[in-house]
Amino acid sequence: MRITAEELSWSVAGTPVVRDVSADVAPGGTVGLLGPNGSGKSSLLRCLAGLRAPDAGTVRYDGESVRDWSARRIARHVAFVEQDSGADSDLRVADVVGLGRTPFRDRWRGPDATDRAVVAAALERVGLTALADRSWKALSGGERQRAHIARALAQQPYGLLLDEPTNHLDVKHQLELMELLSGTDQTVLVALHDLSLAARYCDRLLLLHHGRLIASGTPAAVLTAERLAEVFEVDAELTTDALGHPVVTYRGPRHPSL
Repeated sequence: MRITAEELSWSVAGTPVVRDVSADVAPGGTVGLLGPNGSGKSSLLRCLAGLRAPDAGTVRYDGESVRDWSARRIARHVAFVEQDSGADSDLRVADVVGLGRTPFRDRWRGPDATDRAVVAAALERVGLTALADRSWKALSGGERQRAHIARALAQQPYGLLLDEPTNHLDVKHQLELMELLSGTDQTVLVALHDLSLAARYCDRLLLLHHGRLIASGTPAAVLTAERLAEVFEVDAELTTDALGHPVVTYRGPRHPSL
């Protein structure tokens, strides 16, 4: 599924957060969304996921505007994973993941064999099969994050929108998640703080600064020392790994506090 933003703008109490952003995520692509805190990444993702109505501009799925789509119809096309998974619940892990099947069930129908099979497969993909019957309250932050990703997978969307999903994950699970995302045939737009991780696993990058899209393209084209100094205020060196992916090494802040 192609996900397109056309001149999207969104503000809070008159303060612009997303400013005239136009971007295109090709079908099956894995695109990294980068930018410092406050650059508008989360707000842009929420607009693209139909969770916020933009003040101006259009969101399109495969060329069709979603402005008048119902939440249920949108949920059958895209799944959104938030960066904070701190909700409290007495549900089992499998039941939380099963919430991803809600857009496909009648209001009063419980899960059927298909739903249970989809949930089991999603739990396996994130390595949580052994915790399926555990209470949600007993999970660590990283386990909760993986369960939320499994819930999104259980939704069987055409597109996955993820807001800093590597938060709370240890290095192994960060790598496993990025391998999962880059290996799926779904369209993926993922906000990340780790620039080297984004460069390794993403086909293309979008770079936001003060709510505006200032660069898009391959990791090598977007990640330059000059741009990192401008946007992130760091002195950095760009090298490449054995596979030719950019690697960012930080020398320090560009404007250190005294």
